[in-house]
Amino acid sequence: MRNGRRLALDVGKARIGVAICDPEGILASPLEAISRSESILDTVASIVSIINIHEVMEIYIGDPLSLSGETTASTNDARLVARELAKGAQVAVRLVDERLTTVAAASKLRAAGHNAKTSKALIDSASAVEILESALNFEKSSGSAPGELVGDPVGA
Repeated sequence: MRNGRRLALDVGKARIGVAICDPEGILASPLEAISRSESILDTVASIVSIINIHEVMEIYIGDPLSLSGETTASTNDARLVARELAKGAQVAVRLVDERLTTVAAASKLRAAGHNAKTSKALIDSASAVEILESALNFEKSSGSAPGELVGDPVGA
């Protein structure tokens, strides 16, 4: 397992859920979700700021394919954010399958006593935690970096 903080993003139309792990890749924790700007460059700048503050080594962006594996409008949007982030960040950006992460996050929030109304503010970053945990588990079990690298390595 490589050492270093990783950031996971759950890209939505209104907000982007954010999660981060410790340098050892043991604990994934939610951060406050980012409100989407009308400008993709402003949205990317907000994410790059988080990357710099937390000294992130790699970013995982949930790739929201349909259950059948087909692309959707949400898939295209997440991939656009990933491409722009790969251009603007000096760290590797990887797309990872996120099917069912929102369902898993909602289930965990309900188990913790949150109803649909109180979960609304938490669900995006809780989904990002699910994406991050999945990516970390993949790397721990396989020894390989998870997902598909976007663009040139490390912002090159």
